[in-house]
Amino acid sequence: MRAIVCGTWGGPEQLTLMEFPEPVPKPDEVKIDVHACSVNFADLLMIGGTYQTRPALPFVPGLEAAGTIASAPEGSGFQPGDRVVAILWHGGYAEQAVASARETFLLPAGVSFDVGAALTSAYVSTALALTRVAHLKPSEMLLVLGASGGVGLAAVQLGKALGATVIAVASTPDKLAIARAAGADQAISHADAGWKDQVVAAAGSSGVSVCFDPVGGPLFDPALSTLGWGGRYVLVGFAAGQAPNIPAHRLLVKHRAVLGSSLRYFRYHDPAALRDTMDQLFAWYAQGRITPRISLRLPLEQTADGLRTLAERRAIGKVVIHVREGRDAPPGVT
Repeated sequence: MRAIVCGTWGGPEQLTLMEFPEPVPKPDEVKIDVHACSVNFADLLMIGGTYQTRPALPFVPGLEAAGTIASAPEGSGFQPGDRVVAILWHGGYAEQAVASARETFLLPAGVSFDVGAALTSAYVSTALALTRVAHLKPSEMLLVLGASGGVGLAAVQLGKALGATVIAVASTPDKLAIARAAGADQAISHADAGWKDQVVAAAGSSGVSVCFDPVGGPLFDPALSTLGWGGRYVLVGFAAGQAPNIPAHRLLVKHRAVLGSSLRYFRYHDPAALRDTMDQLFAWYAQGRITPRISLRLPLEQTADGLRTLAERRAIGKVVIHVREGRDAPPGVT
């Protein structure tokens, strides 16, 4: 099968498109003919050898797979030809992938492979952070950092779906406009020296209830200061390349909390939450309350270009890889 292979630790430039052995499913796994996979920041960490999961070299990156069932174990509930999307440890950038049956989900009618791939890692991890970790409530104020990226735009849309008021923070006017189009009530540029004060003014006397942060780095300290009484700061990643040092004494002020959220650990400790979350995401998509923004679609051989776009922070929303060009969606679905 054709696959994008990581043979040495490094950046996107060392990835190779080559013929690679087809994966062999375990007794509790399905085998998927992959049509689409999205690009994720964790892919960059994984191919660089700095992610929590460090597969043996050589390996195929890619954290989800949308496609059709090639084979499935008896009793799994899946049949060959079923349209599905699955969460993977890696392996999505290939013509075939294997996935745990419990982490594989039927795609509802009207959901394309592109949308399935775009919804899975980014939206599931974001929804878990907002609902299961931060416990965001409809009446609350949500601050989203990095609001034009894949998880940032997901947080804006999901915050609105949950009934929160959303303040989006991004770096440029174009990115702020995209966050507004996704539903943000306020959009503020962190390029402005007084951006923290603007957030405080927008949040009002109650302050920010939840801060969703996939960026880390220098945005952490000012964003922490915007939290009101009982505010929760949720760290989901460090796209800026720097994990913040958490000033514990500042958590005593206003009963604040800093929390971490990772899809990886939900898979270990609360797998039922994954299926509940996917069901909710599909329902919201059908209702038009969330719509992944796919800014770039690339064939498998250009996967490295998609990863570079993400690494250089040029990606808006999601970048999707078409593994089987021209057969990515059923008729009438884009």
